[in-house]
This record gives sequence, C-alpha cells and structure tokens, in this order.
Amino acid sequence: MRHLFSLLLVLSCLLSFLPGCEPKEDLVQTSGSLAFATDTVKFDTAFTTIQTVTKRLWVYNRNSGAVKTDVSLAGKLGTTYSLLINGDAGPSISGITIRGKDSLLVLVRAVLGDNGKDKPFLLEDQVNFRTNGNEQNVKVVAYGQNAYFHRADYITANTTWRTDKPHVIINANRVLNPQQPAVSFGVLVGEGVTLTIPKGARIYSHAGSYIQVNGTLRVNDDFVPGTGATDTVKAKNLNIVRFQGDRLEPFYADIPSQWGGIIFTGTSRNNSIRYAEIKNATFGALLYNRDALPTHPTLALSNTVFRNISGSNVSFANANPGTGGGVISYSGDVTATNCLFTNCGEYAMVGIGGTYDLNFCTVANYTPAFRRETSSLTFTNVDDALKNPPKLPTSVTIRNSIVWGSFEDELYLQNNADYLSNITVQNSLLRTKEYQATTDAVGKPGLALAARANIVNADPLFVRTSLTSSQPDYSLQAASPATSPRRPKAVGSPVPLRDLINLPRNNPSMPSLGAYEHK
Repeated sequence: MRHLFSLLLVLSCLLSFLPGCEPKEDLVQTSGSLAFATDTVKFDTAFTTIQTVTKRLWVYNRNSGAVKTDVSLAGKLGTTYSLLINGDAGPSISGITIRGKDSLLVLVRAVLGDNGKDKPFLLEDQVNFRTNGNEQNVKVVAYGQNAYFHRADYITANTTWRTDKPHVIINANRVLNPQQPAVSFGVLVGEGVTLTIPKGARIYSHAGSYIQVNGTLRVNDDFVPGTGATDTVKAKNLNIVRFQGDRLEPFYADIPSQWGGIIFTGTSRNNSIRYAEIKNATFGALLYNRDALPTHPTLALSNTVFRNISGSNVSFANANPGTGGGVISYSGDVTATNCLFTNCGEYAMVGIGGTYDLNFCTVANYTPAFRRETSSLTFTNVDDALKNPPKLPTSVTIRNSIVWGSFEDELYLQNNADYLSNITVQNSLLRTKEYQATTDAVGKPGLALAARANIVNADPLFVRTSLTSSQPDYSLQAASPATSPRRPKAVGSPVPLRDLINLPRNNPSMPSLGAYEHK
C-alpha cells in the first residue's frame, strides 16, 4: 500500500508537466456567425411610460468552437429599448463569448414614450450582432398606447373622465394630511364628490392598485341602448365600460387577482354601475362599512358582468388572499339587476350585514381550475373576524334569478333564524342541498316550499359552461327549466324591459329566469 501511494504521487507530478489541452468548444474561432430562435421580438400593446414585460431572445452558436460577439440596439428615433445579457444592462454589450454548440439568452425590455397620439402606434428597433465581421440583426417591434395615468390621483371636485384614451391606475404614495404619513392609492374620490365614467371608457389597473370612493361613482349613466328587437349589446360592444388589469398579453386575458378592485367606504352614497364589465380582480366591488354605521354605502348594479375574480394566488404585495368576491359588503346596501357573476374563486357575493336585492341575475360560478368550497352567495349577520361581534341588521332578497355553480350549496344564509323575516327567495333556480326541503325548519328555510315557486337542484342548461368550453355562454338552452315551461314572475318584483344584453323580455309577466331572456 505504501508503494502504491508513492506511485500515484509520481504520476500526479508527471501529469502536472504535460501541455494544457483546452476543450475545442472553448477555443475562439475567427469565422462563423450566429443563429436565432426568431427573426422578430414582438411585444404586445404596452402603455407608454411604464416598463414593458421582459422578452427573451435565444441566440445559438452552431459552430464547434467559441465565438465573440458585440450586441447593440440600433437606437431608432422614438424607441427606448434596453438589453440585459449575463447580468449586464444597457443599449450595447461588447465582447460576449458564446462557447461552441452553446446558446446565449438576451433579455429585451422597453419604456415607450408618449408621442401624443390617441390610437396605438408602432415602434420598431433592432438588436444588432457583430460576430467575426458578420453583421446580423433581429427586429424588435412593440405597439405603444398612450393613456391617462392616475398615480395617487385625489379627486376633490366633480370630475368626468374622458374616453379618447384609456385610463391606467397605479398605486403611489401621497401625503393627504401633513400630520399623518403618506398613504398609497391609485384613485381616491373625496367625500361629497362625484366621479363620472362615461360610456366606452377603458380602465386598466396595475398590480395592487384600486379605486377608492368616499363620495360617489357613476359608471355609464349616459349609455342609451337601442329599443329594437335585435339591438343586442354584445360582449365586445364599444359602449361597455371595462375595468381590468393592465397586462395586455393574451396569457393574462382571463387571470384573476391582477389588481385590487373598487372600494366604497362608509361615506359613499348613490353609486351606480351599469353596462360594465369588471374582471381579473381580487374583488369587483367592496363596500366597506366595518363600523356598521347606520347610514350604509349604497351601490346599484345593472347589466354588469363580474368575471374572473379571486383573492387567492394574488399577483401583488399586500393583498389579502382568500377574500375575493364579485361583491364583498360589510353593512352595505346592494341592488343587482340583469347581472352575471362567473368564475369567482371564493364568492360571487358575500354580505355581512346590510341589504341585498338580486333580481334577474345569473350566478354561473364554475371554477374548473380548482375545487371551491364556499357558497357563491353567502350572507350573515355577524362579522366573525371581530371579537364579540354584534348582530347586524340583514336583509336578503333573491327573485327571478339563477344561482348555480360547481358547489352543491351555492347559497348560504348563516344565522338565518335571526333575520328569517327579512329573507325572500322566490321564483329562482337554485343549487342547494342545505335548503332543499319543502318545509321550513329552525335555521333552515325550505326553499322548495311550493309558495316560494323556486326550482331546486335542476340543471339550468346553459348553452356552454367553462367546464366544457373556453368560450362559455350562460344564456339558456330551449329546454332549460329556467325558461320552459314559462312561469309567472315573483310576486311584487319589477321586470326590466330588457335583459343583460339588451334583448327585449317579450313576455314580462312570464319571463325567463336569470340575466338572459331566452329568444
């Protein structure tokens, strides 16, 4: 063993005197060029003055030996692209070595300047590569969109937003009271002040941003749809006011939790949202009267869609996961007519104290991406998050509506024995195991009681749901029990002359249930 160790020691010394042998792929050659994964780096439409997402460009050295390359942006007028390569950032990076048969990742991003145009505009540049005297380039293309930017926008006088450009909301810090620290918000409507958002407005909110209304918000008061038999307000109608996140790439088209939502505080009054779509948020509307002030914030919803709402997997800091909902209300008063709630991860509507009136609404709350175990419509008279919470005045009215989804109990009336006289559920199609009885019991109203004229646990037969299609349609099939046979409207309930998409309800005494009148 002693002799073997000596032999190994001698061999190690001899090897140290052998000439070096550098791997072939590390030897820099003086010829050869590069290959690219694409000939154009394309950005989706991006708002000006805000840094775009980062795009990747893969560069390949197909040669057996290494090459050195210089990378630079052409720097065309009006563009502000930048590169990031191996941790180095700037408009140009020189002397980059790419080993043989290896690749290089070039990251490209941009901040597009405001050129004063209202419509989207094209900005082009190119990434140049100089390798062994060979000049190569890859185009960079982006569409810019100018906008009205609201960063900590405190509205202190009645204001109407213009609609010639989109509005982009970004949370920022602002001192509102010199005696207090700065607060972060996107848009704040002062108490006693009205913000009016006219027809056709587009509102895009950055991650974590929100609109807070201490005064009044009026959305789409000015839209007067046609009165003909075929004057449909289709999903892409330009008059609809749309609220969504500011990520415009197709991947984010239906992703929840991209922004906060609209908050109505305890001093907010006479709010109205009509012919609108609120999507991809943590919450659609939050009525926040946590102190249970006797004068409640009020919100009237009509012909509005709440879509892709969730508080889980939030994409921004300081969010409160698990509290998502189309409408979340702490002692607020909400009326909803001709509204659709769909793909709401936790709740379509949750009310903790307050007054709620749903008429001709459709809750079609399928959540195919995960298992949901909360009822789409949940109401209670107690705020369980508080110690020794008081019992709050609560009233729930659901008429001529469809309450359906992927959970077996899509309606939950917690502590309902306390406010049973203030519960009215009539002439509606419901998915409920808890309240499917034909008679009332203590703490369990029987919603299949004949006098209530409800349809319990019968599939509404939507045209298409998100369980079977990427383009769901929650209007009704001809055989749907919500429209065939026809049934009288709930006693005492008003019937809107037109449905969610402005089709006439030709038989107002015996209308279809839900937001969509069957043709």
